[in-house]
Amino acid sequence: MNPSAGIQAITFDVGGTLIEPWPSVGHIYAEVAARHGVKNVSPAKLNHNFTTAWRAKRHFNHTREDWAALVDATFAEIAPEPSSRTFFPALYDRFAESTAWRVFDDARPALEKLRARGVRMAVLSNWDERLRPLLCALGLDDFFETLVVSCEVGFAKPSHVIFDHTSCKLGLPPSAILHVGDSEREDAAGASAAGFRSVLIARGKTSANGTLASLNELFALVDDAD
Repeated sequence: MNPSAGIQAITFDVGGTLIEPWPSVGHIYAEVAARHGVKNVSPAKLNHNFTTAWRAKRHFNHTREDWAALVDATFAEIAPEPSSRTFFPALYDRFAESTAWRVFDDARPALEKLRARGVRMAVLSNWDERLRPLLCALGLDDFFETLVVSCEVGFAKPSHVIFDHTSCKLGLPPSAILHVGDSEREDAAGASAAGFRSVLIARGKTSANGTLASLNELFALVDDAD
């Protein structure tokens, strides 16, 4: 099935799709921990621990409490006491800053091309209250006519509720919306179950059916839909 057929709007996941922590989650964790007395911690070790904790998470709703538990798990056996009782507030605030993130090289050019083409765009992301000001600070918010954030909807991807909510906000049937993300479960499967079209971004890999190597390839998809 042609994922571009009948596209009237494109929705974007944010983390891993438009932006990424920079230089990495582990580097930022180590930076903040060092300022609070937990020094000489390897960013690579923290990246490994974070990935393990992220994969093991269950019923994660992107609340402050959920993030505190995830950071505690990442620093288990590294910090002398749980980060939630020490430096977690500083870490939470650090990730609200634009300097903790990098906009992917292909993101802004792709969004600019799509906007020039008159394509309607929206954000559909699992995130917390930090997302709106963060996108503003990164200069990305103006590309989107609406931002749908899981903490505001009360449901996170892959729940069909957040997709249904987005469809209503755009005033379009799900089948007219293409969702772009980097998670097979949250983005591809969630979108498909809600009736959206979907495509995954897989940078560094060869484009294939249902995946893109660059967001710049979206422009060709929209052209094909005409």
